[in-house]
Amino acid sequence: MSATKTTADYESRTTTDHRTIQKWAEERGGKPATVRATEEDGHAGVLRIDFDPKEKSLDPIGWDEFFRKFDESKLAFLYQDHTKDGGLSRFHKFVHRTSAH
Repeated sequence: MSATKTTADYESRTTTDHRTIQKWAEERGGKPATVRATEEDGHAGVLRIDFDPKEKSLDPIGWDEFFRKFDESKLAFLYQDHTKDGGLSRFHKFVHRTSAH
């Protein structure tokens, strides 16, 4: 008997759970980063997840710094686990917690 994919398998979800975000990123080869052009006065810039091949405009940061900035900015992580055809999805974006439902 084969497993049938349901709509829920590829629907977008939102979380603020650090372990869920880190696990999702690492399962896809993603690492925490910031956009270099948005850094000022030693403060991390706009958050990103960097996947291979590495983007030249991004600076790697540690997970602790990433989640400190994530929480200070009151962000939520909008993501998709799988694509409609069942593959691992890399779709994600950061949204403000008040706009996440």
